[in-house]
Amino acid sequence: MSKISRRDFLKLVAGAAGAAAFSPYTRAFGLDAFPTDSPIIARNSTGGKIELKAAPDYNSQTLEVLYEDALLPWLREVTGPMPFRVNQRWVETPKGYLYASDVQPSRNLPNTPLSAMPEGQRGFFAEVTVPYANLFLDNPPARAPWLKDTLAFGLIPRLYYGQVVWIDQVRTGEDGIVYYRFNEDIDRGWGIGDLFWVEGAALRPLTPEELTPISPDVDPAEKKVIVNLNYQTLSCFEGNREVYFCRVSTGREYNASGQPVENPLTPVGQHLTWRKAITIHMQGGTTGNGWDTPAVAWTTLFAGTGIAIHAAFWHNDFGAPRSQGCVNATAEDAKWVFRWTTPHVSLDQGDMTMSLPNHGTVVAVERRII
Repeated sequence: MSKISRRDFLKLVAGAAGAAAFSPYTRAFGLDAFPTDSPIIARNSTGGKIELKAAPDYNSQTLEVLYEDALLPWLREVTGPMPFRVNQRWVETPKGYLYASDVQPSRNLPNTPLSAMPEGQRGFFAEVTVPYANLFLDNPPARAPWLKDTLAFGLIPRLYYGQVVWIDQVRTGEDGIVYYRFNEDIDRGWGIGDLFWVEGAALRPLTPEELTPISPDVDPAEKKVIVNLNYQTLSCFEGNREVYFCRVSTGREYNASGQPVENPLTPVGQHLTWRKAITIHMQGGTTGNGWDTPAVAWTTLFAGTGIAIHAAFWHNDFGAPRSQGCVNATAEDAKWVFRWTTPHVSLDQGDMTMSLPNHGTVVAVERRII
């Protein structure tokens, strides 16, 4: 375990963060003072501004404008009018109401970090357990488009509640603060090579018990996932018995003119699970309509080269189509599906790819109105 001073650490990140290290909107070091008067914290996850309303109604008075990553205590969820949107859910906060689809429910659960890499391990998976944690690039220049854009705007990049990352180094500063190095591990197909430092207290190492398979005694051929495009739901069946149900967000089904697309982004039909990864960097699309997202957790790929069931931390619009083709779910739901489906992926493996004729659980994407 090596020691680094705060000055050395600042030198380490200055080349990558530049002006971002002195941004007035973020603190460069130490976990932010997150709200503590509610177990759930609403984070503006839109990447832009949202309006705090006097009542759970789009037409009510705007009390305040909140910008990216703004946090408020989440008191409860209520219903109220939101024109032209599927979800009619609002979050009550001490200051007013926020449209629920625009805020990620998160928690503030800081950890006692490891002081050194566990003996005999070259790394470990860790989950973000606070609303967000600042990142600092270890190996400039930036490689990923999302990171280039973030730094170009003078912002410090962040991880968010529920993301899972691979940690390959542990360092302690002279002030006693422990930092983990987040490695996207290009060699294992989890990213494109950027390396980051993040405060260790923001992350909780995963345990083998968390990845124990669910219903391992059930014949894998009896397991089936059904994704319903009409209702935006996901159901897990063992034979004819439904054992799990959740809301999801599948691919958008309307074009910019509001007309139904001819070929849904989430393809209808019977598909075969072919790869599962605890965390992975996802990118694709075209110029002006692409995406680039690090540390997408609990990924179960089942169609094409990138259509998957996975956790989404960037919205809370489950129950309405809005993805680029994947099946978005909460981290809790995606993790359950990851553990229940085959093939089973252990914490030591982290990732598994199957080649036909071998395959994992069947995922059926259907249009069906009951």
